[in-house]
Amino acid sequence: MTDTPAFKGGLRPGLSASDGYHGDRSTSKRPAPPETGPAAAMATLLRSKLSNVATSVSNKSQAKVSGMFARMGFQAATDEEAVGFAHCDDLDFEHRQGLQMDILKTEGEPCGDEGAEPPVEGDIRYQRGGGAPLPPSGSKDQAVGAGGEFGGHDKPKITAWEAGWNVTNAIQGMFVLGLPYAILHGGYLGLFLIIFAAVVCCYTGKILIACLYEENEDGEVVRVRDSYVAIANACCAPRFPTLGGRVVNVAQIIELVMTCILYVVVSGNLMYNSFPGLPVSQKSWSIIATAVLLPCAFLKNLKAVSKFSLLCTLAHFVINILVIAYCLSRARDWAWEKVKFYIDVKKFPISIGIIVFSYTSQIFLPSLEGNMQQPSEFHCMMNWTHIAACVLKGLFALVAYLTWADETKEVITDNLPGSIRAVVNIFLVAKALLSYPLPFFAAVEVLEKSLFQEGSRAFFPACYGGDGRLKSWGLTLRCALVVFTLLMAIYVPHFALLMGLTGSLTGAGLCFLLPSLFHLRLLWRKLLWHQVFFDVAIFVIGGICSVSGFVHSLEGLIEAYRTNAED
Repeated sequence: MTDTPAFKGGLRPGLSASDGYHGDRSTSKRPAPPETGPAAAMATLLRSKLSNVATSVSNKSQAKVSGMFARMGFQAATDEEAVGFAHCDDLDFEHRQGLQMDILKTEGEPCGDEGAEPPVEGDIRYQRGGGAPLPPSGSKDQAVGAGGEFGGHDKPKITAWEAGWNVTNAIQGMFVLGLPYAILHGGYLGLFLIIFAAVVCCYTGKILIACLYEENEDGEVVRVRDSYVAIANACCAPRFPTLGGRVVNVAQIIELVMTCILYVVVSGNLMYNSFPGLPVSQKSWSIIATAVLLPCAFLKNLKAVSKFSLLCTLAHFVINILVIAYCLSRARDWAWEKVKFYIDVKKFPISIGIIVFSYTSQIFLPSLEGNMQQPSEFHCMMNWTHIAACVLKGLFALVAYLTWADETKEVITDNLPGSIRAVVNIFLVAKALLSYPLPFFAAVEVLEKSLFQEGSRAFFPACYGGDGRLKSWGLTLRCALVVFTLLMAIYVPHFALLMGLTGSLTGAGLCFLLPSLFHLRLLWRKLLWHQVFFDVAIFVIGGICSVSGFVHSLEGLIEAYRTNAED
């Protein structure tokens, strides 16, 4: 029998010498069969492992050299080299451990991928994580699963409706009580500004969220930032990598503290006008309100306060409905002729600040969008919340102004009859006092993280001890903040002027100026011409309104302070 040339002088595929087939049976000399036995298997295993270690060492050295030169600026390391440089210690550790384990394997274990068993108890992937299996080093799953910067798998998510409810609470709070006062000085232009501010704030909220995302190498849009501060720092990098974040933190602290002051001012104002017969001044009512708020200094979390937030919000909506119902009952006496197209040049910029401040929500939008189950629904949520806010605010401000016309006061509930005013104002005071801890706690957190909790860069020692208890200087900081809000409320007891000042100073900056500036800075090459036009127009208009509103609000406060001093 003649052998097939393909198999001549060799073994047929799938058979070994022990199967009885020896190929060509001629007497010519054949190559010696490979050595078998435990020693040969061990030698083959060692040669394979040594070759892997040599390759790993070579790759590691190359990655180190490339990374070193890249850091010095001589060349740009590729992605693969950067990854190799970042994980070179892990490779060394894994190969050393794997080599020791493989040498200790028994002779009967398979040595290839085929038939390989799952990792044993001593596998490095199981041991380094403390007993639980971990994904490979540097994988995305490990970072997310471990609760990385952008949240983990176990973090609860909210629906678009829940996110919309949070935005609604922010932009339709009790500060809408000052909007009729804005119509008093702005007329129909004030109504137009309510609509215009809603459109602009909705747009800037969307572009602010767009600044959180960038395209990766595969062209996919991924979230690379998680907060307003991170966006600001990215815009100022690489020259001033922390300047933008500090500016945003200062603006946030000012707005949050001013919000706390407004809650104290409105509480004193409402109680004084609810019980005018009592021998208690507005300043005294503010001191009483602050005494009630002093326990806020001991807050460690908002779990206790958050239980009342839903009831407070519902109560506020009920109050708005009661005010509108009373105004509708006097529809026959509405003074349409009082609504003019002219504006008060000195006081209208104050109205701009009041309207802008009532729409402020950009501070927490990045966190809100990051916690949504479907972030793609964010734009739709922003649309319907701001449309609803625009309609409700416009109707509330117009109906209230038509009812009282030139007698409209800074807080519209002060215009109600005495029988209704006391009940409504007491509910509003309760809402203000229960709302105070939210901005107060947020301001304290920003201060503590900025000044007390940045390790070696902290200006002061940590506020909390090793057991989690609040230290004396931490408690002093919180008490001083409460007392500061009281002093401001006593010496500047003007709700509308303070609201206009805050809206012009920080509201316009956080809602108009910074989002449009960041959008241009981070996404300039990808923007269409109309987007660039909108951003530039918003920045210019916002800057003009901010400066004029701040100047006129400050002038109004100085004039009011002089009037009070004379009295």
